[in-house]
Amino acid sequence: MGNKLTNSEVAMKQTPLYQAHVDAGARMVEFAGYEMPVQYPMGVKKEHLWVRENAGLFDVSHMGQVILSGENVKAELESILPVDVQGLAENTQRYGFFTNANGGIQDDLMFANWGDRIFMVVNAACKDQDIPYMQTKLATSKVEPITDRALLALQGPKAREVAGRMLPALATMTFMQTAVVEWNGCELWVSCSGYTGEDGYEISVPADQAEAFAASLLAQEEVEWIGLGARDSLRLEAGLCLYGHDLDETTSPVEGSLTWAIQKVRRQGGEREGGFVGADVILGQFAEGVSRKRVGFVVDGKAPVREGVEIVTADGEVVGNVTSGGFAPSLERPIVMGYVQSAYLDTALFASLRGKLIPLESAKLPFVPARFYRG
Repeated sequence: MGNKLTNSEVAMKQTPLYQAHVDAGARMVEFAGYEMPVQYPMGVKKEHLWVRENAGLFDVSHMGQVILSGENVKAELESILPVDVQGLAENTQRYGFFTNANGGIQDDLMFANWGDRIFMVVNAACKDQDIPYMQTKLATSKVEPITDRALLALQGPKAREVAGRMLPALATMTFMQTAVVEWNGCELWVSCSGYTGEDGYEISVPADQAEAFAASLLAQEEVEWIGLGARDSLRLEAGLCLYGHDLDETTSPVEGSLTWAIQKVRRQGGEREGGFVGADVILGQFAEGVSRKRVGFVVDGKAPVREGVEIVTADGEVVGNVTSGGFAPSLERPIVMGYVQSAYLDTALFASLRGKLIPLESAKLPFVPARFYRG
């Protein structure tokens, strides 16, 4: 390869923490157009287990940060989100998704009620379509992309202790609460949430303070950098979806087993029933059911079963497919999530792997119980 860069390498973006990752010995890969750390010298498995036992620090600055404002912003947002925006308590956040006319999911996201504003975090690979979409759909509201901030996630059973030393206000935050706090003269936007199933925080920090803030966290013995490899295995154990894999524009929230995220107020008979894009399809699926569902399985044996593998019956009939799969370090065995035809959910199923049928044992999601702090 030498020193010659390909067009894709030249075009790759870098987060404000790029140099910190290189200095920490990270192996960098392309992800959603960014040069991101996939692992550090510790290795993916040890990084994964570190988060389950201590506190891991993730750079998620590639995600899209957006502020929405305007007198009617909450009502307008409900026209494109099938969730309860107007009833969300101030200084709390909620999971949501944009849906299309066919009931499919265009992106999933987190949004927080900051009183007169909404703070939203969208997926990196979707942000270039999400922002113009909101600017078009939210007719009287302002949609402001935030491009001068980094985003860090601190996750693990010791995250609260670590955060509390630096920022005492964070020690008493409960799951899905948000706060604005000051550190070293700059404003941090904090939510008590994450993508691992562990207690922890996501922290938006001004880009020019990101390295200093990360260094302060890493100076504490409980904290290590964690890359995308362990982030993926952690979120899979937590039964959480990866957009573009477990969710896409052809998959509805009902098929994706995300009905818990559509509050009663937006469902049939609710105070603000429907009124969102694809409502007829989605509310119809609530009433009539769906032909396929996202489910979890533990794999018999040690062979990892990856995305794209077919799920079949004992006689080889294809009834589903794997959308996320890999080895679960916490369980010491492979696990998968995928979609299976509803009629076969109580049937003995197998992964068809290179001509072999690997037994799949149905598992309730999440595979590893969540440890969110709820007070």
